[in-house]
Amino acid sequence: MMDSISPKSQVVIMAATNRPNAIEPALRRFGRFDLEVNIPVPDTEGRLDILRIKTRDLSMKPDVDLHALAEDTQGYCGADLAQLVFESAMLCVREKLPEMDLEADRLPKPIIDALSVTQEHISRALSLTNPSTLRETAIEMPNVKWEDIGGLEDVKRELKETVQYPVQYADKFELFGMNAAKGVLFYGPPGCGKTLLAKAIASECKANFISVKGPELLTMWFGESEANVRDLFDKARQASPCVIFFDEMDSIAKARGSGGGGASEAGDRVINQILTEIDGVGARKSVFVIGATNRPDILDPAIMRPGRLDQLIYIPIPDFDSRLSIFRANLRKSPLADDVDLPSLANITDGFSGADITEVCQRACKLAIRGEIAAQEEAEAAATAAGEELPEQKLDGKLSKEHFDEAMKTARKSVSKTELARYLKFKKELSGGTSLDKANANMGADDAATAGKAESEPKDEDEELYE
Repeated sequence: MMDSISPKSQVVIMAATNRPNAIEPALRRFGRFDLEVNIPVPDTEGRLDILRIKTRDLSMKPDVDLHALAEDTQGYCGADLAQLVFESAMLCVREKLPEMDLEADRLPKPIIDALSVTQEHISRALSLTNPSTLRETAIEMPNVKWEDIGGLEDVKRELKETVQYPVQYADKFELFGMNAAKGVLFYGPPGCGKTLLAKAIASECKANFISVKGPELLTMWFGESEANVRDLFDKARQASPCVIFFDEMDSIAKARGSGGGGASEAGDRVINQILTEIDGVGARKSVFVIGATNRPDILDPAIMRPGRLDQLIYIPIPDFDSRLSIFRANLRKSPLADDVDLPSLANITDGFSGADITEVCQRACKLAIRGEIAAQEEAEAAATAAGEELPEQKLDGKLSKEHFDEAMKTARKSVSKTELARYLKFKKELSGGTSLDKANANMGADDAATAGKAESEPKDEDEELYE
């Protein structure tokens, strides 16, 4: 029927689909559907135009900033923005619902005049909506800020330059002719804040975020694991700029050919698919890949070459300043007594990881809560025995030095000297340096001091290298 249409018939056939690859190829050749127009997810200027159109008949307060809203809605299509405006209006109406007579034909004019959308309504609606392309992989956005992470200032700066700057200052990258980095790999001892850094990136940067637990990509069916990887990157490209975070990356990116059997071959195919997807992320599609692992020695070398996860960031055991920052970050909401000396606590926790220090703080808080509950129960028992009214609860307790002294009795170091030596060896091989002193300087003075304490203990090969 399409071939029989005369060019002079003044008939034009238009069709729309969101699955172009499912259409019969014979329809997509010249002479039938000649022109294919791709309608992508709108950019910042496009979203601003859509928001202006959707809100032109909406009563809004002057504090509503549509420019900021357009920047905060990366990956939203037109329908998502319409839903955002609708949810904002509904939140405004719900506040005035008790004052409305739902059986009346018309609302009184004072109530109608009081209905006005504020910035608070839009912020709440923003938390209720998400891009439709990420509905299947949507996660709850973590509420972790940079100030929640103690120390690691150099790592934070490098992450901002790698992930945030290409999104916020794309014009400056274009001015200098620089392409954004494809990915970052965090490696280091367990409990030093690798996953926490990824959560902070998710909440701080103006990009969408997809968190992937490595094993969830793998299935028992042939070819389905690779399809899961393809679908994951397709969703990220549709909702760009987007950050994909692979936690425990060593579970899906082990060195190819490292084991025999069909399971190893399936794992190799998944790695191959991930490598080709990272290479296929074009410069116009801002997709960043962040991997985290505490076993960098078993990763496939191809995934760490320049152009893929080329920025390798070592997350070390915290030094004195970092430990002090971790104590302050963990205890910033806790009432502290005057006798608590945080610098002294940071000094005696030499060699502790961030997770170990967090455990000490939580243990001290648990002891303080136990003491408060015991004191309250004792006061209630005394009042009951005397036949008096139960006393009011007093919330004036504080963390004291005794609580921390008791917590330190059960504190432990979760990272051994042998493990630290293994990370030093890996970092030295990556840097290509020949000087052990240079490697020690890069790894941090605290690590070297920790390793130097066990001279009297029997040493294995890794510990001798570390020393």
